Amino acid sequence: MLPEYLRKEVLVIGCGNILFGDDGFGYHVVKRLEDMDLPDEVGVIDGGAGSAYYILSLLDEESPVKKIVVVDTIDFNLPPGTLVKLGVEDLPKVEKYNFDAHDVPLAPYLIEAHRRGIEVVIIGCQGKEITCPEIKMELSKEVEASIERAVKMVLEEIEKR
Repeated sequence: MLPEYLRKEVLVIGCGNILFGDDGFGYHVVKRLEDMDLPDEVGVIDGGAGSAYYILSLLDEESPVKKIVVVDTIDFNLPPGTLVKLGVEDLPKVEKYNFDAHDVPLAPYLIEAHRRGIEVVIIGCQGKEITCPEIKMELSKEVEASIERAVKMVLEEIEKR
């Protein structure tokens, strides 16, 4: 039997590690969403630094997931805190989705979901301070200031379902 979060139509996954500064952006957005009264068909998960691969690997033909919204820090050399909405066609440009610290790329899982008819949207925030390996649990002020706008972007994607 599928886990509860894979029995939803829309799956929001926050990625990143709260221990490394702005890399925790996805976690903070997901925490805000968890405190909201979202429709029953929406699942919200803190995918952390690596479990998003596991979550996506469980998707199969029994799952009713129709849309995946990934929330994460990106590096596109934009001003810190800038938010961008990306699709599957943008995945080759997201270096961390092709190779990460665990050598498990996220992009193939998202591309496979797209091939199976699942809409994939990435809400990315340009980070300023990714502190790995130093621990810093605070976001930069620029990234912190973008959280509410990111939540609104996710809510807009949920409404489009």
